[in-house]
Amino acid sequence: MMKMLVALGRRVVGLLPLAVLAALVTGCQTVQTTQGGVVGVEREQRMMVSANEMVSASAQSYQKILQEARQKNALNRDPAQVERVRNVARRLIPATGAFRPDAPAWKWEVNVLSSNELNAWCMAGGKIAFYTGIIDRLQLTDDEIAAIMGHEIAHALREHARERASQTMMTNIGVSVLGAVLGAGQMGTDLIGTVAKVSFQLPNSREHETEADRMGVELAARGGYDPRAAISLWKKMAKASNGGPPQWLSTHPSNETRQGDLAQYASRVMPLYEQATQRPRAVK
Repeated sequence: MMKMLVALGRRVVGLLPLAVLAALVTGCQTVQTTQGGVVGVEREQRMMVSANEMVSASAQSYQKILQEARQKNALNRDPAQVERVRNVARRLIPATGAFRPDAPAWKWEVNVLSSNELNAWCMAGGKIAFYTGIIDRLQLTDDEIAAIMGHEIAHALREHARERASQTMMTNIGVSVLGAVLGAGQMGTDLIGTVAKVSFQLPNSREHETEADRMGVELAARGGYDPRAAISLWKKMAKASNGGPPQWLSTHPSNETRQGDLAQYASRVMPLYEQATQRPRAVK
């Protein structure tokens, strides 16, 4: 009798990972976050985290970052530079409607942080930050600022942060269950997590970057900025980072791959740029 109970227990434990994985799959929602646009980004995404949760968390995180920057006297120190960045945003934000009809009405915020970092980002819901380092060190033109901003806005439109949070949640739950069932211990669990990261998260991240590059040039073009500036931008980035790591060890495409792809898609959206620059602009 005891042997039968032990055998039954082992069968139940063996079925646990399958049951959990089934629950994870059921809890995922397949969504199409954006329309394809001229560049044709139409990949479906699987989400476990809700859009509202991401927007709320991003808003709280953004305000905390601004508060810390304010305390360090690092928030919007150069009014002319801040206005320059915000002017670019004013032209790109209406263009987001080509990918998401709801996006132009997001609660957008645009701020400049004093930091030597080559960095800029856009959180869920349209919370944008540019670092002075990327503007000053790369001596960015307005077209190049638009290339960066379009890229970062595209990440928010595609909800890449939400997608990666969902992937991490699935991985962490799965790893915890497998570690417990297999008796792997902390070391085994960490190893499983590392393998999962290398096998699945790196390719997805490259995919995110490529999507953001392609959508970014379209956003810039629709806003009346030369999409070809994305190519000169990444040449500057390559020089500043000494070429960067090889593609197979990086979460981002190689600079050579990126520039080739950008050239192709910038050419595709040139008619949008030409159309936008022919329209009379509203007086600021």
